[in-house]
Amino acid sequence: MTHEGPPIRVLVVEDDPVAADAHVMYVGRVPGFVVAGRAHTGAQARRVLDRTPVDLLLLDLHLPDVHGLRFARALRAAGHHADVIAVTSARDLAVVREGVSLGVVQYVLKPFTFATLRDRLVRYAEFRAAAGEASGQDEVDRALAVLRAPSPAALPKGLSGPTLERVTGAVREVTEGLTAARVAEAVGISRITARRYLEHLVEAGRAERKPLYGQVGRPELVYRWVRSR
Repeated sequence: MTHEGPPIRVLVVEDDPVAADAHVMYVGRVPGFVVAGRAHTGAQARRVLDRTPVDLLLLDLHLPDVHGLRFARALRAAGHHADVIAVTSARDLAVVREGVSLGVVQYVLKPFTFATLRDRLVRYAEFRAAAGEASGQDEVDRALAVLRAPSPAALPKGLSGPTLERVTGAVREVTEGLTAARVAEAVGISRITARRYLEHLVEAGRAERKPLYGQVGRPELVYRWVRSR
């Protein structure tokens, strides 16, 4: 993904110093994002927010001095409007529902990999980039769908969530698009398997395919990520 405009400023809020270092490193590796600061408690985070512009919080919900959602609620009451990606090991859906009203745009369950966080950040950046007035319900739905990761439960038989994540990452990183053969080489799967995942992304509206002409024989298909406009 090529991020246009000023970088998205991220405050990493995590009480575990080792995890905080990893999260800072992860954010710094995603184009279009910069780390605005780090904090290990809610009080430290509040001090950073009071003196530093922040667009997004990567917020651990279990801080030593305050629960993350209570902290987010206090920020809203104080006039802070930064969005939140919540980091938690809890799987309580009641917490997820409560977070929606407090500006929590994504949840990341611990432990997570760089690829998982990168996917959430890229989706968030695409969502922020969508500007202007929607032409109808479909456009609103597409804008909101950018924030949602593919659901493993909704995958066709034979497709796995981790492999889909790797295929998605490969296609996103190359603006001009990739053939199934190149995706297969990048991800370490067969060309036929890569084609199945790519076709799934096309059916989900997340990728598009176009024939590549100018070669002998049948044209090769090139798959490109559908980016928000």
